[in-house]
Amino acid sequence: MPKVTIDGHTIEVPDGTTILQAARMIMDKGEGNGENIAPPTMCYYSKLKTSGGYCRTCIVKVSKGSEKDPRPMPKPVASCRTNVMDGMEVQNITSPELLEARKGVVEFLLINHPLDCPICDQAGECHLQDLGYEHGLAKTRYDFKRRTFNLIDIGPYIKLHMTRCIMCFRCIKVADQLTNHRYQGMLFRGDASEISTYIEKAIDNDFSGNVIDVCPVGALTDRTFRFKSRVWFTKPMDAHRNCTKCSGKVALWLKDNEVLRVTSRKDKWGEAEEWICNECRFEKKDIKDWVIEGPRHIDRHSVISANHYESLAQLKLDIGKQQKQLNGKS
Repeated sequence: MPKVTIDGHTIEVPDGTTILQAARMIMDKGEGNGENIAPPTMCYYSKLKTSGGYCRTCIVKVSKGSEKDPRPMPKPVASCRTNVMDGMEVQNITSPELLEARKGVVEFLLINHPLDCPICDQAGECHLQDLGYEHGLAKTRYDFKRRTFNLIDIGPYIKLHMTRCIMCFRCIKVADQLTNHRYQGMLFRGDASEISTYIEKAIDNDFSGNVIDVCPVGALTDRTFRFKSRVWFTKPMDAHRNCTKCSGKVALWLKDNEVLRVTSRKDKWGEAEEWICNECRFEKKDIKDWVIEGPRHIDRHSVISANHYESLAQLKLDIGKQQKQLNGKS
C-alpha cells in the first residue's frame, strides 16, 4: 500500500485513496497535533459519487510526486481528485504560497456571494463562513455589479436563494443519486449559470429535503425553520423514531421543548451520517414523536459547540435516571 506524507504526518493508505481522504484518515487517528491538516471542501461529499473537483478550495501543493518520480507537481492540485502515490509528499497548511492560492479561490467564491450572514439561517454552521474567516479578505476588490436572483419556492418545504449559491453541484447529485426523479439542474453557462427547476417545478419526493443538508451555504433552506432562531440559541439533541422510509435517526434542534427543525446527523466533516426522509424532517415537529437519546456533540469549531448546554443536559439526564431508580426502590 502506498505511503504519503501530509504536512509532516506519514500514513499508509489503500490504493485509490485520494490526498483528501488520506488527510482525513490522519485526523481521524488524532495525529494532526491539534492542527487541521485536512483541506477544506465545499463541493466534495463522500456519500455522493463523482462529487468534488468544482470549488478548488481543497487544493494542495505536491512537493514530491512519488518515489519513482520525485519531481514536484508544477501547480496546486485538487486533493479530492488526486490519488496518492507511494512516497508522495504533500503540503497544505505548511505552504505559505498554497495558503495564498487558497485565498484567491475564496475571493472568487465570495465575488457574487451576498453579505447575508446576519439574516441567513445557515449562519453559525456555514462552511463558507468558516472559510471566509480563515482565508478571506476584509474588503472585496470586485467593483462590478453582483448578480442577483429572486427567491424561489421549490416545493412546500424548500426555499432556493440562488444569490448565495456557489455552484458546488451537491444538490444536483443528491437528486440524481438519492431521489427517484431529478427536477433541478444547472442552467446556462459561465457567470450566467444557475441552479433551477424547469418552469419552477416543485421538488416533491420522499428524500428531497436532503438537498438542504448537503448545501454548504444558505442557498437551500428549510421553509419550516426560516427566521425562527439562530442555531446557537438551540439545543441539538440526538433522537430516533420508528420510520418505514429511513433509519429514523436524526438531530433535533430544540428551543425549550419546541422542535424548531429536524436534520440528519452530521459527522465532524459536516457530512450526513445517514439520509433521512421528508416525513421525519418536516412533518414530525412534536417532541412526543421522538425518543430523545441525549445531547448531540457538535464536533466542529463553531459557535454552536462553544455553548455549555451539552454537559448541563447530560447532568439533567443523569439526575432524572437517579430519581427514577430511587422512586423504583421506594
